Amino acid sequence: MELTGSRTIEADRETVWNALLDRDVLKDCVPGCTEMSGNAEDGFEATVVQKVGPVKATFKGQVTLEDMEKPASLKISGEGKGGAAGFASGGAKVKLREEGGATVLDYDVEAKVGGKIAQLGSRIIDSFAKKMADQFFTDFKDAVEGPGDDAEATGPNAASDDAAAPAEAKKEKKGWFAKLKSS
Repeated sequence: MELTGSRTIEADRETVWNALLDRDVLKDCVPGCTEMSGNAEDGFEATVVQKVGPVKATFKGQVTLEDMEKPASLKISGEGKGGAAGFASGGAKVKLREEGGATVLDYDVEAKVGGKIAQLGSRIIDSFAKKMADQFFTDFKDAVEGPGDDAEATGPNAASDDAAAPAEAKKEKKGWFAKLKSS
């Protein structure tokens, strides 16, 4: 299964790069991740609990960061074993480019599964893999820049109230990683 996409993140490229290397950011962004240890240089060990169709499994595996060209690109590779449920492996090639004051994160994801999970069929697996990748990159964007304006919008006049907000108030709204970096 292969998937490509991009996200525009309202942060400078260096901040996005540092977030990609941060264990805590990755743990919070990987759907179902219950534990993550290690570091960017040596790799990470992760435990992820997921349910694919009727199969629920706990995957324990390794995540490595390779081909790092700071702050432009890297490859995230991982594989995990879920016992009787089977295994999953894959990776994402990530490229960062500046566009205005933002960073565009382009990604190419490839995933493979085997064992009991693979018996579910390619349509279910492909749909699940797409959902996981979309959720990871959406959560990553939110972790770096903070939740979008939609998270605070309530009621029919929310859009017009947001448009009237001063620029200073909008700049104050940062993701927890960006706040940490600027302190």
